Order: sequence, then C-alpha cells, then structure tokens
Amino acid sequence: MRKLVEAIRNIFITPDLRNRVLFTLAILGVYRLGAFIPTPGINTALLGQLFEQSRGSVLGLIDLFSGGNLRRLTIFALGIMPYITAAIILELLVVVWPYLEKLQKEGELGRRKITQYTRYLTIILSIFQSFTIALTLQRQNLSGQALVYHPGARFILMTILTLTTGSAFIMWLGEQISDRGIGNGMSLIIFAGIVVGLPRAVSDLWDKASTQQWGSFTPLALLGLFILMAAVVAFIVFVESGQRRIPVQYAKRVMGRKVMGGQMTYLPLRVNAGGVIPPIFASSLLTFPQTAALLFKAKSPWFTKLAQAINWGEPLYTVIYVALIIFFAFFYVGIIFNPTELADNMRKYGGFIPGIRPGRNTSEYINRILSRLTLVGGCYLAAVCLLPEWMISGIHLQHLWLVGNWFDTHMWRFVLDGLGVQFYFGGTSLLIVVGVAMDTVQQLEAQLVMRNYEGFVRKGRVRSRRS
Repeated sequence: MRKLVEAIRNIFITPDLRNRVLFTLAILGVYRLGAFIPTPGINTALLGQLFEQSRGSVLGLIDLFSGGNLRRLTIFALGIMPYITAAIILELLVVVWPYLEKLQKEGELGRRKITQYTRYLTIILSIFQSFTIALTLQRQNLSGQALVYHPGARFILMTILTLTTGSAFIMWLGEQISDRGIGNGMSLIIFAGIVVGLPRAVSDLWDKASTQQWGSFTPLALLGLFILMAAVVAFIVFVESGQRRIPVQYAKRVMGRKVMGGQMTYLPLRVNAGGVIPPIFASSLLTFPQTAALLFKAKSPWFTKLAQAINWGEPLYTVIYVALIIFFAFFYVGIIFNPTELADNMRKYGGFIPGIRPGRNTSEYINRILSRLTLVGGCYLAAVCLLPEWMISGIHLQHLWLVGNWFDTHMWRFVLDGLGVQFYFGGTSLLIVVGVAMDTVQQLEAQLVMRNYEGFVRKGRVRSRRS
C-alpha cells in the first residue's frame, strides 16, 4: 500500500504527468455530463421500462455495453461504437484494398489519411444507426403508450442530428485524450461508460442481500459471487499478459571492425492476439436477427423462431457464439500476422530458430505454434464472455429438443435461469475494462520510470497487452 501511495504522489509532483492525468479526468468528466442530457421527444420513463422488460434480449445486451446511455437515449447513446466499427472495417480493408495498404506503408502521412477516412465512415455509420433507432422507437409502444411524443419526419431528423453530433463529439474527446492525456482515449471512454454501471450493480446486490432473495444461502451466494468476480479478473490479467516466447538466434556478421549479431532474443507470441475483436464480431452477427425482427416486426413464423432460438442464454446461441469467437480469432490473427513474411525477414537478417531450418520450416513451425495459441485464446475468450451471461440469464437447457424435460426436472434452477444479478462487467465489457486498466497502468509506469521514479510494482514491470 505504501508503494502505491508513493507512486501516486510521484505522478502529481511531476508537472507534465500531473497535467496529463488531470486533463484525462476532465475529458472523462465532460463525457459523463453528456450522459445525462436526453434526446428531445422521448418518453424516457417508458423507455426505461422497455429496457427493464428486455433484459437478456438484444436491447439489454446493447444497453449493458453502452453503460446505460441507450436506456435513457442520451445525446451519447451511440457511444464510441460507430468509431470502433469504422476502425475495424478500415483495418480489414487495408488487407484487401491496395490503395489503403499503400497509405499504411507511407508512414505518418498515410496513417493520418486513414484516420480521416475512419472519421468519415464513423459519421456515415452514426447517421445510419441513429436513423434506425428513430424508426424503431416510433414503432414501439408500452401498455398502449407511445415512446415518442410527436413521431414523424421532424423527430427522425432531430434524432439523427443529435445522436450523430454526440458520436462525433465523443470521437473528438477520445482523440484529445490520446494526444494530450494519458492512455488510449477511445479505450478510456469505453472504460468509463462500462464502469459507471458498477454502482447500480452494487445497489442491486445490496437489495438482493436485504430481501434474502436466495433464502438461507444468500450470504454464501454473495460470497461466492465476489470470489468468482475476483478470480475471473485475475484470470483475465494472467492470460492477457501471457506470451509464448520462441528463441531466435542471430548469426555473427563482421562489418568493418565491428562484429554484428551473435545474440539470442525472443519472438513473443501473445496467447490472445485478437483482443476483443472476435467477441465484438460474433456479437454483431448474433444480434442481427433480433435487431431485424425488432425493426421490421417480422411476422414470418420461421424468422421469429430463429430469432428466439439464438436469443441470449439459448443453447443454440451458446454453440454459435463459441464457434464464431474461435473462427474470428483465427481470422483476425491470420490478417495481422504472416508467418511466411516473418520467416523471410528473419532469414534476411541472419536469424534462425535453434533446431529449425530457416525459410519454409521456420514458417510452418511458427504457424503451428500460433494455431495452438489462437485455439487456446479463442476458448479463453468464449469462456470469459459466456460466464457473465450465464450468471445473468442462465443457459436454457430445458429448451433442448427431446432432452429438455429431463434438464427441467433434474437441473438446478440457477443454472437454467441464472442468478438474476446485474453483472455489468459482462463478457466483452470485462475484457475491455481489465485490458484498458492494464494498458493505462503500464503507460503510467513507463512515464514514472522515464523520470527516474519507481513505478507501481516492486519487481518487474507491468507488461502491456501490445508488447
């Protein structure tokens, strides 16, 4: 504890670092202020009731990730997700579009151009999403009461203008944090939006403890819940910082009077190289049928059954979700990592893996290790993403064909229906919270060490997820 207090004191006695930290906190404060300004023309009380009834559906899932902004439909309801989606799309297009690939290789000027394209695509996605939200709200009602006071073209235009402007302003705030603050601005904004749900989660647990919702087992259930939450966070920290280090030996080369090379180094391969992108892609695909059914009010029995079968907590949803996460983990790693190119570069500079021939054998060896790591990383992502969802809504094994009645009779109800807790650090959100915290602490650690101060830890250094 004394070490932590000393590190925090060192942060605030350094003018440049203190200004960066205070600037970051001020920008995050501005972001939180905007979360209390609702979009005009919405009955926020009825909208909150609709989200409360939709807990465990696509609306509940989206609101869980937006930090409650969508529940109140504030001016920041879209959050930073349009920017993240645009950045992912541009990152994938770099691989298949030669023009963007050329820009990426042009250095700082090319990256600025790609960033500009990302901003334009963010605005386009924000306009489309806000238009979809406006149409959906006009068609929704609760107990015979409309959610929109004055539906029509004016409401649609006002909603598009408000939400799109809010999304663009959040994008600007994130860029300001990245340039003048500490840490990655976009990640910290997501972090703030997720963490803000923690007080509601604590209040919900307190209510359950006061009312003895789980009977005589309530104290044990709460203790087990806290232990499980701590264990999951510790497990994420352990895996996110985990690496497989492949030894690489460089041959000695004589250049003039100097002897170059002859040293041993390591090629670090992360266990979870894809980060949170595989769960985001998988969630987007799985929420599409529910979103389409909600928007167009599909009357087709087959489409309705399909949307129900892949609803949150259903067995088919679980199977498809795990398969998609593993698939996108391999897909994304295949895009960002090229073993053949890496092996060629190693051979070009006189490097080799001990016991492995340079060239094709090295490429196959790295690819084999990377495939195993990616499989482990995909299973880890699936487990972390599904555990909080099971705690909220359970896994509905009683809906299985033929064997559902047996599970309904013999299985514990908390397994089938969940604990009903408001576990706001769900799935992808939990990965983002822990990952952003690790990256921010690592950057603060680097700033302190650079100024000859001791960091947050006594032994070693906090390893960034990007290392």
